[in-house]
Amino acid sequence: MFDPYLYDDCPVLNNKLGIKDSEMLDKAEVEFSCNAIHDLLTNPIIGAYDFCHLCKFHERIFGDVYDWAGQPRIISMEKQESVLGYMSIEYAKPQDIVKEANAILQKLNFINWSGLSCDEQATALSSGLAELWKIHPFREGNTRTTITFICQFAEDKSISLDRSLFEQNAAYMRSALVAASAIFPDGDFRKPEYLFRIIRDSIKRGMKLS
Repeated sequence: MFDPYLYDDCPVLNNKLGIKDSEMLDKAEVEFSCNAIHDLLTNPIIGAYDFCHLCKFHERIFGDVYDWAGQPRIISMEKQESVLGYMSIEYAKPQDIVKEANAILQKLNFINWSGLSCDEQATALSSGLAELWKIHPFREGNTRTTITFICQFAEDKSISLDRSLFEQNAAYMRSALVAASAIFPDGDFRKPEYLFRIIRDSIKRGMKLS
């Protein structure tokens, strides 16, 4: 399938740095995105926590690397996941991204977070994060963007998080998001407990730090 995000002469994402080696691009992307994510801790993006706000996060995190940062993807995509026997999560169709994302974010914004227990907060946050991630709004950088976005959202709702737990367990977080999103036309194979546990632990550790 034709992918307009790739260079014409090699299977590497077209980028502002002119890098045509996938490993070099991965390293550069990690460096730029990590710096941007750390900057967001002290310079948060103000917004309504709608899809437009999410796009601003993606633009801030990946804007130094990709021209299309902050823009929803325009093609369908798949990613083979080892934890699913190399099947892919069924991401949202491009034409459904904005509508589906706004529906999830509207639901999150309507929750009375202060009235929830720690476990209830963890359940609601992990569910919302998994649903948003499953849409996969962008061509690349969905995990980092959605986690960073949900972290700021939670903290705006006076839920203290220990974000370092997510950073130190990045591979676990991605696998947990895959496990929490494994629903297909032939059955629901989701296992949300892994994502729930790390988010609950982050909340509990955040309470001790605050």
